[in-house]
Amino acid sequence: MLGWSVSYADEPAGAVAHMPAMASGEWLSYDRTLAGQRHSPLTDLNEQTVGKLGLAWSIDLDNNRGLEATPLYSDGVLYTSLSWSRVMAVDAVSGEILWSFDPKVNKAKGRHACCDAVNRGVALHEGKVYVGTLDGRLIALDAKTGNEVWSQQTTDNSQPYTITAAPRVVKGMIMIGNGGAEFGVRGYFSAYDAQTGEMRWRFYTVPADPSKPVEHPELLEAAKTWSKDTDWSLGGGGTAWDSMAYDPELDLLYVGTGNGSPWNREIRSPGGGDNLFLSSILAVRPDTGKLVWHYQVNPGDTWDFTATQQITLANLEIDGKERQVLMQAPKNGFFYVLDRATGELLSAEKFGKVTWAERIDMATGRPVETPGARYEEEMIVMWPSPFGAHNWHPMSFNPQTGLVYIPYQEVPGTYSNEGKGFVKREAFNTGAGSSEITELPREYTSGALVAWDPVKQEAAWRVEHDNHWNGGTLTTAGNLVFQGTAAGKLVAYTADEGEQLWDFDAQTGIIAAPMTFKHGDDQYIALMAGWGGAAALFGGDAAVATGVRNVSRMLVFKVGGQATLPALAEPPASERVPEPVIAAKADVEAGKLLYAQYCAVCHGAGVIGGGVLPDLRHSAEPVRAAYQAILLEGLLQSQGMPSFATSLTPEQVDNIRLYVLHREYETYMQAMQVSAESTGEGSTAAE
Repeated sequence: MLGWSVSYADEPAGAVAHMPAMASGEWLSYDRTLAGQRHSPLTDLNEQTVGKLGLAWSIDLDNNRGLEATPLYSDGVLYTSLSWSRVMAVDAVSGEILWSFDPKVNKAKGRHACCDAVNRGVALHEGKVYVGTLDGRLIALDAKTGNEVWSQQTTDNSQPYTITAAPRVVKGMIMIGNGGAEFGVRGYFSAYDAQTGEMRWRFYTVPADPSKPVEHPELLEAAKTWSKDTDWSLGGGGTAWDSMAYDPELDLLYVGTGNGSPWNREIRSPGGGDNLFLSSILAVRPDTGKLVWHYQVNPGDTWDFTATQQITLANLEIDGKERQVLMQAPKNGFFYVLDRATGELLSAEKFGKVTWAERIDMATGRPVETPGARYEEEMIVMWPSPFGAHNWHPMSFNPQTGLVYIPYQEVPGTYSNEGKGFVKREAFNTGAGSSEITELPREYTSGALVAWDPVKQEAAWRVEHDNHWNGGTLTTAGNLVFQGTAAGKLVAYTADEGEQLWDFDAQTGIIAAPMTFKHGDDQYIALMAGWGGAAALFGGDAAVATGVRNVSRMLVFKVGGQATLPALAEPPASERVPEPVIAAKADVEAGKLLYAQYCAVCHGAGVIGGGVLPDLRHSAEPVRAAYQAILLEGLLQSQGMPSFATSLTPEQVDNIRLYVLHREYETYMQAMQVSAESTGEGSTAAE
């Protein structure tokens, strides 16, 4: 049966009312339903049976980049995506790969992916599978064969746009946005006819050069919130790179928008302004794309505090009255509850450590910022960071407990105003000092699974994690919550109290969210396991977690499953003994800045790899000898290492190489010192 389409589950109180039912065992959309709850009504797995959960089957995948997709399930088949926008269909019982599709994205496009060549999943509708590709295409595939039905280029591929989000299906249309704000693009999201691929409408999230025609009337009002001195060549940002939800009763599509381009408002919009529609939740009519209401989470955002995090719809009793609400826990650390019909702010409280603002003013809906938070004059350290108190990793809502399960992380951020020294480049363009970061101290970072009461606006329970960048969550009517961790565990907790009931060693860091489905008499849990994404590229925690490697796998579990994973191979030992770098200090310092500007986003701040791409400190001699060919001629472009010929000179490439060798020697000597001190052989400062 391939006549399915996305609809809503028939769920208990707290769910969105007036939703047509779908089979309880299916998972047909990224968040299961377009209400974004990530809650399953299945109860076969529960507190009594989850302890018997075992691995039914697994697939080790030809994939070394992050896996962020949530698999979809219909009629015995799982559909999922891998890095570089590849898609596969798998028999849900046997694990047999039925077909696979490779859109053959030019690996040079990886240079424009802010946070790894990832993909969060596919969409299903009337016999077709839809995927957005890293190079901006929206592709429809035949669900039976994997053959391409149609393809649309949704972006100008000469610009640094990317797509990493899962498409959404609303009223026979495919909704898709894009990313690229760090590189200087203008954000928008679009609707395409599901059958033909014809574009129905497009909503631009920020204005453009006022000398050019205005695409839709909402931009006239938005333009008033930008400075008259705005440099529109910087793009503006506001990319809609993830969250979407839909309420069929109100006939409203909800879309979250992202940060400005560049991050620093003093460069983007000198003199101030709220800069609509950056960092906002937009409610639009899906038939026309016309705006009904908006709420700006961060007016005049200057910290990369996106509102692209998951939007969840529910009905909650607030002050004795049932309200149709929209909930979001965006990067900035406040949990928001809005009336989803009107956009009225009902409540907003901190769900983690927040130092950039004291509170949200309920009279105005605006944050009360702390002095100096905008770093116009001095560098600041604050919480959260650009990684966010909650990033893209999905949260879930359980109507029985009334709790939202948030993958929380506590990571400080450093910001400084690049001001008049800002130069736009084909790289990260934050204007906020990100190129000055050479190390991400792990001792100041942590994570947690937070069970949040959206009515009381407080935590009901909390499970601490040693590492940040942990996976998304799933909750079920069996009183369960599942989450994968950066340390390589998939864990089940009771939804009401947070008691750990079961765990599984996946041997690899997990960032994606699990899903559940029912086939025959069995309820299954499915998960894409594999380390990657922004924190991994910048040097994330799974790189130092013991017993963990970056292994890409699809894991499927059921009660009584008996399959096992192969033993992990030991990492190859390096016999290389680093030597001091004999070079001018100015050349090494120049290489340090260039590395931070062009290389750190993938190979790790301070040349400390995150376990996804090669750690350049440990490169083989042939690689060290080929820096010019690799960086300027694209020698390894087929492996995802693009050419930087448009940005770097041969002399600059050599300076980067010198800095890498310098960092190799520095970290080697630090390790030797730690080893000596641990064995009592180290010298003291007094000596």
